Amino acid sequence: MSAVNLLGLDLDSLAAYCEQLGEKRFRATQLFRWIHQKGASDFAQMSDLAKSLRDKLAGRAHISALPVITEQVSADGTIKWLFDVGQGNAVEAVYIPEDDRATLCISSQAGCAVGCRFCSTGHQGFSRNLETWEIVAQLWWAEHSLRKRLGATQRIISNIVMMGMGEPLQNYGALVPALRIFLDDHGYGLSRRRVTVSTSGVVPMIDRLREDVPVALAVSLHAPNDALRDQLVPLNRKYPIAELLASCVHYLDKAPRDFITFEYCMLDGVNDTLEHAQELVALLRGKVPCKLNLIPFNPFPASGLVRSSRERVSAFADVLLRAGLVTTVRKTRGDDIDAACGQLAGEVQDRTRVHQRLLRPVVVVQAGSS
Repeated sequence: MSAVNLLGLDLDSLAAYCEQLGEKRFRATQLFRWIHQKGASDFAQMSDLAKSLRDKLAGRAHISALPVITEQVSADGTIKWLFDVGQGNAVEAVYIPEDDRATLCISSQAGCAVGCRFCSTGHQGFSRNLETWEIVAQLWWAEHSLRKRLGATQRIISNIVMMGMGEPLQNYGALVPALRIFLDDHGYGLSRRRVTVSTSGVVPMIDRLREDVPVALAVSLHAPNDALRDQLVPLNRKYPIAELLASCVHYLDKAPRDFITFEYCMLDGVNDTLEHAQELVALLRGKVPCKLNLIPFNPFPASGLVRSSRERVSAFADVLLRAGLVTTVRKTRGDDIDAACGQLAGEVQDRTRVHQRLLRPVVVVQAGSS
């Protein structure tokens, strides 16, 4: 039997594992704290664990980070790590420091099968889901390596966004234990308000997340009607906007925040007209408590798309704000190291032939079309 990487076990699973070794639950809590709060990877360091337990663990388990292929530091302080996940695949995580918070953007898959037209990851295709330990290892490495680098003894990372490579809700089985580790007071102790899952709209899994681990929710909307969203976010053909918004309203019953964040990538001549903005107002105002996050598109050669001008983004935002919708324009961070939103690509052995599927051009759909 291969040794288990304890980074992938939430506290309940770790307690069950310790029971298999003939140990009581409080030993699992001690072990959990050593791993996640102190960043220990050597059982010999865990001085308050019985030597007999340390000996058992040394022969059966390990605590191992993902190998770091590269680290890039942006002029604005953003850091991007490329992690090796084996078989020719690599994923990226991004650390974004700000005055009032420090956010880590974490990947959930090697590549992505959704294939959104404006996303570099989607153009690369999909290889596989990450295991729970591979998701958690991104935070474990970032948090504890940054503490050493900055000489800090307290927690560095205050916010997590599952907004890196992949669609988190299509890797639900691995995602949920990872979220529980992030939230556990014996682990990273993050508030549910400070952990965000970003989804392109996997409606059944939104409903499950509401019951299992209702953290903050961000939804990649990007269009005010089904005809346009079908082209930009292919998953819309399976879960159209009306069904998605109904699921979002239901999610708010248990969400830690009283609004849903809708992400809207601004694409020149595609979804950024004043008519599109007015259609978005009609779609959302008074129907879904929400915040609109307008994202400047980060171009990459294969997309065939262009970033909306600042003037167009400002005019679009003005329509939303005048209608009473809370709206922000995302500040681009880390674009000099390709770490901005939609730019994460890693290295993926595509098994889905995504390049063939993405050769079709985007057809501009006028506002009001259906």
